[in-house]
Formats: sequence, structure tokens, C-alpha cells
Amino acid sequence: MNKKDIKKVVLAYSGGLDTSIIIPWLKENYNNCEVIAVSGNVGQADELEGLEEKAIATGASKLYVLDQTEEYVNEYIIPTMKAGAVYEDYLLGTSHARPCIAKGLVEIALKEGADAIVHGCTGKGNDQVRFELAIRHFAPTMPIIAPWREWDIVSREEEIAYAEAHNIPLKINRETNYSKDKNLWHLSHEGMDLEDTGNEPQYEKPGFLEMGVSPIQAPDKPTYITLDFEQGVPVALNDEKMTAKEIILKLNEIGGANGIGIIDIVENRLVGMKCRGVYETPGGTILYKAHNVLETICLDKMTMHEKQRLSITFAELVYNGQWFTPLREALSAFVDKTQEKVTGKVRLKLYKGNIINAGVWSPYSLYSEDIATFGESDYDQTDSAGFINLFGLPIKVQAMVDGK
Repeated sequence: MNKKDIKKVVLAYSGGLDTSIIIPWLKENYNNCEVIAVSGNVGQADELEGLEEKAIATGASKLYVLDQTEEYVNEYIIPTMKAGAVYEDYLLGTSHARPCIAKGLVEIALKEGADAIVHGCTGKGNDQVRFELAIRHFAPTMPIIAPWREWDIVSREEEIAYAEAHNIPLKINRETNYSKDKNLWHLSHEGMDLEDTGNEPQYEKPGFLEMGVSPIQAPDKPTYITLDFEQGVPVALNDEKMTAKEIILKLNEIGGANGIGIIDIVENRLVGMKCRGVYETPGGTILYKAHNVLETICLDKMTMHEKQRLSITFAELVYNGQWFTPLREALSAFVDKTQEKVTGKVRLKLYKGNIINAGVWSPYSLYSEDIATFGESDYDQTDSAGFINLFGLPIKVQAMVDGK
């Protein structure tokens, strides 16, 4: 890629620290090229306020704000949730948002005839991989510019200094300089005091948690909810029909108020290092739990166990930026088949960070009270003797051989 050929670029723009300083940096280092900012709205809410004014003020020629919330929920979140995919306790909030955003980014780049796509991901993180693999899927020959791999800036403190020198307004300062990612599914916190694994997160400090409260600050009275699913997809909350997006947003409110979905983990990044993060995923944590409870009565043993094994692979694909791959698509097809009879209602009790089962029903339930009861039933207990004899035959033969 020759810098002289770069006349127009499309920038993945959030208005955060990285992308705010990238606009003037691009104009300084890429021949005053035209910068078109693109923000994929995946539910970051207040972070979109004043974004166009800020982008234009810092040198962008225009800003696209793409409403991707429904697409994000229905085409990324729900398929991942149905798969039961969890990466080291992390519910993949940033991971499955990136391919969605990147898809929109490429659409604008092709529409505008851009010479390159730019992102603000660091060379230490996973997001650079997620963005670039998705871009390569939709635009395999499109040049990609990643300033963190080019510029002399080495820290977030130096980024702030650069912003101050260029009169770029920021919503953070050196005291609130956590690296955050927010969307309608989650909020992540990294950096600052969290970089020392011996430090306890400041859950009770005002302003640290944004999607809810610490379990200590949650109500002393439990909250009951019901969730209805059809073929693995949430369709109603507390007997009120809603879209999956509406359900997630409402569960965020309910779960956040009850201190649900806060985790502090040291995860294994794709690039090889371990990194600590605090994640808030109140609604998602409830949704995963309810879906799992319903599956316990709707899936047969072999299907459930195989699905659990494959969920690890699914999670790794999502985490590693491999959403647009044949394997992920094949796994989603398998998951969809398993969900054909995952239909029913789940009741949960939420209390100070805990999610407690409070009932589950399904017209396709494989649980039979008549068979499982400790009372009188049609189950013939004498059948078990022959079963054990056959099941244990290899052990018996091995013991006989060893005894010789």
C-alpha cells in the first residue's frame, strides 16, 4: 500500500479516545486524505450523542451512523446464545459485535469508493483480528490501516496528550481512563487499577458500574421473572410478547438492578497474552441461564452433551473473529436443528447477583414425573439388573483376566 494512493478512507469511529485522535493523525500522515467516519450503532446509546459534531470538528468530512441493533441481536447475539457459547465465562459481548460493525463498514467503504478502511484497534488486542477478518470476507483486496501499528504513540496517556495538543474534546481524563466497550449486550472495563490482578474492582464506587449495581447494593427482596422461548428464541418477558432486542434491553434493567451479570476474569487473548477485564452483562446472563434451564428438559442426553462440547468451539470461533467461516455456519445449522423443540416457559428468581431456578415448562418436555417419581410408577425396577450386567460386562471380563 502506497500512502500516495490513499485519497479517501473510511474509519470505524466510536468517538472514544483512539478514534478521536486518529482523524487528525490520518490527515497529518496520509496526505490530508478525506476521512469518512462510520459508527455502527449496536446499542451504545449515550455514546452516540454529539458524535457527528465531534467527528466533523476533528476533521471528518461526514459521519454515517448505522442502526445495526436489530441485525446485531437477531443475526449475532441470538445464534451465539442458542449455541450456549461462552469463552472462559465471558459472554462474548465485544466479540460478536465486531463482525456486525465490520460488515456495515465495508458497505459504506464500497459505496463511497474508499481507498482503505481504518480501525483504532491496538496491536495487543483481539479486535484487530475480528475487524480485519470480517473486512477480508466482504472486501478481500481492501487495504487496511491500523494506526496503532504505525504511530509513535505508546500509551493511553500519550493519546490524551495528543488529543489535548490538538484541542480534541474527550469524555474521559487520566483518572477515568478505563478502556471500555459498550453495546446493548454488555459493557467491558479494562486497564488502570484492573491491570494489577491483586486489586479488587471498585464495584461500589459511583460511576464504575454503568449497567447496574453491585450485589451488595441490590434490593433485599428477590425479583421473579418469566421468559418464553420458541425454538430457542426469546419471545416474551413476564407474559408480554416482545422482540428479542426489547427483551434484552428490559432484562438489562431488571438484571442490573439486582446486581446480575458482573464478572471479573483474566482471559486468554487470541494474541497470546492474558488480560484482565470486568464485564457487565445483566440481561445476557439471565437469557443464557433461562435458555439453559429450558434445554435441560427439551434436549435428549446425547444431543445436549454434543452441543455442550461444540459450544466451546463455537465460542472460540466467535472470540477469534472467525464468524464468517464455513465451520461457524455449519455449527449454527447444527444448533438450529437442536432448537426445533426448545419451546416453553422458564421462571427465575433474581436476588443479589444470583439467578435461581423457580420453574420450567415445555410441551416438548422429555421429563416424565410418572417415570422419575419416587412413588409408584410403571417403571419396572427389575429391568435394571440385566442392564447393569451388560453395561458392566467389560469390567467383569477385565477383572477376570487380571485375576489370572
